[in-house]
Order: sequence, then C-alpha cells, then structure tokens
Amino acid sequence: MTINEAQEMVDKWILTIGVRYFSELTNMAILTEEVGELARIMARKYGDQSFKKSDEGHNLEDEMADVLWVLICLANQTGVDLNKAFLQNMEKKTRRDKERHRNNKKLKE
Repeated sequence: MTINEAQEMVDKWILTIGVRYFSELTNMAILTEEVGELARIMARKYGDQSFKKSDEGHNLEDEMADVLWVLICLANQTGVDLNKAFLQNMEKKTRRDKERHRNNKKLKE
C-alpha cells in the first residue's frame, strides 16, 4: 500500500463509517494521546519500566498504527499530500545531513 492509498482508505472510512472527521484541534489532541500510549509501551518494552496489569492488551504495532491513523486524518483535513511531503522531507534530510552523521563521533562508539 502506498501512502496515498492509505490517505484515501482513511478518508473513505471516515466518510462511510466514521460519519465525519473530528476537528483538527481534537485530532491533534488525539495524536498526542496516541503518541503517549506508544511511548508508554516503548518505555516498558525497551526502557527501564516494568509492565503493569493495565498495559495488557496494548501492543507496539497497534499503538504505531493508531499514531499513523490520526496523522493521516490530520493530513487529509489540512490538504497535505503525505507522500509528497515525505519525499521532500527525505530530500531535505539527505541534503542537510549528508556528512553530519558520518562525522559524529558519538555514532562511531
């Protein structure tokens, strides 16, 4: 699936099942919440925190997909072509960081 296809799929779902998009501000708050849930799982799985009973049923893949879903909703609402934006962002990073990471002594340790 392409990013554009994912944007179309989310839009179709919203318009047929979800009734309508939540407001952009509501979706921004939901995105923050979903990133927090992802961070919680990351901290427990890869960090120093232990899992709690309330963490049962949460999994990394699902939390990442939740973040992606809401990000796609925001892109659709604001007219952002995520495919185009991602490609432009990759070009920017490549141009900006072409030598930066290779010359970073911290990464060679």
